[in-house]
Amino acid sequence: MRRAATLVIALVLAIAWASAAPAQEGAQTILHLLDYIGVDYEGAVRNGAIADAQEYREMTEFSAQVSERVRALPVRPERDRLVAQSQSLAGLIRDKVPPGAVADTAGQLRRALIDAYRIQVVPRQAPRPGDARVLYERDCAACHGAQGRGDGAAAKGLDPAPSNFHDSARMAQRSVYGLYNTITLGVEGTSMVSFGKLSEEERWALAFHIAGMGAPAEQVAQGEQLWAAGEARTAFPDLANVVGLSAREVEQRFGANARRVQAYLRAHPQALAGAKPAPLQTARRVLEEALRQYRAGERPRARDAATSAYLEGFELVESALDNVDQPLRLAIEREMMAVRVAITQAVPADELAQRVAGAQSLLAQAEERLGAGRLDPAVAFGSSLVILLREGLEAILLLAAIIAFIARTGRRDALPWVHAGWIAALAAGAATWAAATFLIEVSGAGREMTEGITALFAAVTLLYVGYWLHGRTQAQAWSAFLRERVGQALEKRTLWAMAGVSFLTVYREIFEVVLFYQALWLQAGQDGHAAVLGGIGAAAVVLAVFGWALFKYSLRIPLAPFFAVMSIVIAALAVVFAGQGMAALQEAGAVSMSPVPFFTLPLLGIHPTLESLGAQLLAVALVMLGLWAARRADPPAAPHAS
Repeated sequence: MRRAATLVIALVLAIAWASAAPAQEGAQTILHLLDYIGVDYEGAVRNGAIADAQEYREMTEFSAQVSERVRALPVRPERDRLVAQSQSLAGLIRDKVPPGAVADTAGQLRRALIDAYRIQVVPRQAPRPGDARVLYERDCAACHGAQGRGDGAAAKGLDPAPSNFHDSARMAQRSVYGLYNTITLGVEGTSMVSFGKLSEEERWALAFHIAGMGAPAEQVAQGEQLWAAGEARTAFPDLANVVGLSAREVEQRFGANARRVQAYLRAHPQALAGAKPAPLQTARRVLEEALRQYRAGERPRARDAATSAYLEGFELVESALDNVDQPLRLAIEREMMAVRVAITQAVPADELAQRVAGAQSLLAQAEERLGAGRLDPAVAFGSSLVILLREGLEAILLLAAIIAFIARTGRRDALPWVHAGWIAALAAGAATWAAATFLIEVSGAGREMTEGITALFAAVTLLYVGYWLHGRTQAQAWSAFLRERVGQALEKRTLWAMAGVSFLTVYREIFEVVLFYQALWLQAGQDGHAAVLGGIGAAAVVLAVFGWALFKYSLRIPLAPFFAVMSIVIAALAVVFAGQGMAALQEAGAVSMSPVPFFTLPLLGIHPTLESLGAQLLAVALVMLGLWAARRADPPAAPHAS
């Protein structure tokens, strides 16, 4: 048990990190190659003929590398499709098709790769391009020139010549992320070396600075006016499209005005700082993206988008909506689940459009109920109270039960293990929050994967502890037995099980609570922050009183019934955790979802899907099997002192 608990805890922490971190380093290299192909192919082929033999050899070599590297990526459901796309790109280059077709195919593959492997392609915070001027003069101007025209003092004789950042046709095909990749990795076979020695923030600042060097001042000014008038807000809800799309791609997808706005945002990315859309706006926007992807035949990407619409959008305001309109909250949950199921079942596009429209209508109602502005202080207080009560109740119940058991049996040697478990969980939760805030961006799917896996493992561990407790309910003369064995420690595997349950019970709640409070803090606004803090304080008091009362009054229960009650409580929590864990994995998109006509009660882990209810039935069956095995066993002989 000790080794298993250690391995699982390590696995849980690894998943919390890896599920949201950028994919393998090889994926970044593939993106770099695709960007290079998309931009430089037109210099290799013109009018169906080779214009530059050396450049064409590079294109064929790079496309072959892309195919090879894609095949070497970790297994994902989308990998086979990515391999096929990479082979198609190589075929287009062999056939010497027009540059536009190659650029479009390379861009499609780039976006599909980013989506499939959840690659981080935006800076962690909006850079200040002005800070890069000194860096540019020190590291770039010698070759690229003071104005970025490729005419620096060291440029003479270089083959190929340094890029001219005022070449509008070429720069229109470059994304900020592509420039960042070039700065980070360099370009093999050229004088462009890697500048990986610079910090990540410095490389992003340089990329933004270079991207804006050739933008006409009038275009930036027009973009500023359009942005101030509310233009292209849908195209640029955050930095993703500013950074990940080239100007050419933006114009193709969103129009000429959006291209002007992008030029402004590249020069002033701080305009987006703190402008992260509200959760309900995120949910509505990403649902539209899911429908768009579905109509385009990209069903896996549509499924991922529908999942993100719930996890990154609606779930973050569930508590607030619950306080003002619980039936509406339940209706939205059902409708968004129906959207995900419809995508999985590959229904006709028009049928999915009706589902999405229904969800959009309900989300619009939720926006009205919550108000277009900040949350009312009373709603903020109630939401804050409910979040901590809902997430902390199970943890307090279980910890209080375990501590009460230890107190009743006189086994004080086990207390440090239980306390070490929840203290370690607090530390791990703080570390995970810090990593998600300053190092990586934890996705909603990563959050749910972590919660799901920890919940299922906690359920298994609870079944073991419950069975161990139930085995003591029939012991005769237990008090005498304890007095005789008071100097001896509990079994190590039991101690590790208690520590593991203590850790997992607390850790699985912490990070989700933090994310919910982050969203609530933004919704409440400056005037509502006191209400949010008040709700946290009130919930903490309620939980403390509940834990104290549970501990105090459990000590008054006779010993044998106490063991029976504790084993029942722990077995019930195992069933609850089984349902919650499976539901979390379904929300993350890791487990299929088969709705059934049944009621919903999340507090007890009851969700109306075949998989979630099946997990709970399995847990109940294991509990019954344990009871049956215990009854068949001979009752232990009454222990006595010799």
